[in-house]
Amino acid sequence: MSTSSLAKIQIETGRTLVSAVAMTDSDHSIFYKGTIWSSYDGLEPAIMPDGMVTGRNVLSVHASADTVTVGAFTAYSKGTTLTVTATTKTFTRGTGGLSKVISIYLGSDGNMAAIGGTIGATTAFSDTRAAAGGPPLIPVGGIEVGQLRLTTGIAAVLTAAQIFQVVGTHVERYDYPDWSVFPLGKGIWADTTNEKYAHIKFSSAIPAIHTGSTYKHVYIQYYTPIFAEVTKTMDFVPAEDTHSVSSTEYYNGTIASKSSSLGQSAFTALMTNNVSDALLGQKNKVITVRFYPNRNSAPYILTQGTLGVSRTFPVANQNQASCTISAELASVDFES
Repeated sequence: MSTSSLAKIQIETGRTLVSAVAMTDSDHSIFYKGTIWSSYDGLEPAIMPDGMVTGRNVLSVHASADTVTVGAFTAYSKGTTLTVTATTKTFTRGTGGLSKVISIYLGSDGNMAAIGGTIGATTAFSDTRAAAGGPPLIPVGGIEVGQLRLTTGIAAVLTAAQIFQVVGTHVERYDYPDWSVFPLGKGIWADTTNEKYAHIKFSSAIPAIHTGSTYKHVYIQYYTPIFAEVTKTMDFVPAEDTHSVSSTEYYNGTIASKSSSLGQSAFTALMTNNVSDALLGQKNKVITVRFYPNRNSAPYILTQGTLGVSRTFPVANQNQASCTISAELASVDFES
């Protein structure tokens, strides 16, 4: 008979900081680093893709010819926050009355710069990077804040109609596209190898707008949980989806609908005095719990959520704590 008599429960009792580090780009949509990210209150993973953080439509006209005004903004760059003060930037027009796109960008050195695209064959513009009449590729580590689209080589004051600042097309923001965080990964249910452990997944692949048709960098700062065993535990239950069916009758038939809900994870711990036990120090905190069905084997289950504790003090039995883990995501299974 298969039992879990040799099981082991470990809870997160501490954390080790991993300072801002570049994540590994899997397919321009999935980025990963490390194995488990703590979500302890106030110490959640900080995801920092290169891009503007504050400030929108920061480009505006200027009274001087061939000059654009750049408003103040902040940006993530290489895992740090840069504060850019308001400034101006001159640019070089094309020749012959043909189309030219000029990108205004924050360089990796923290200074504003302008770079021109390939001049078009006509006055028509293209949205294709590095194409004739299209926007240029931005130097690696740079952050595009807007584009100017010009069709004359004669020096003149910039007009508002020549400034383009649509997020995702002309402007590179840190939060576009958006992403989902998987602090435990997906374990044995991962669709790809790089989804097995902790990772993020963008809602769409980030665009290749940098020199060499490369992609912006994504940085993360996170904490790795430190685990300690909780002795005298029993009856672990993972957080899993449950499904129910309801039905609606119609004339001469019935149709069903399904609903799903995520249940709480739970376990019971035998306590000492049920007041100063170490487990109680994590009460109401978001922690990671690791459960081994057999302490001598590799397979384990990870659950991350808020630890709830309900204590009982029996007259003639061991003090107990019924523990729940209210998770946002289902528990994750690992073979090793």
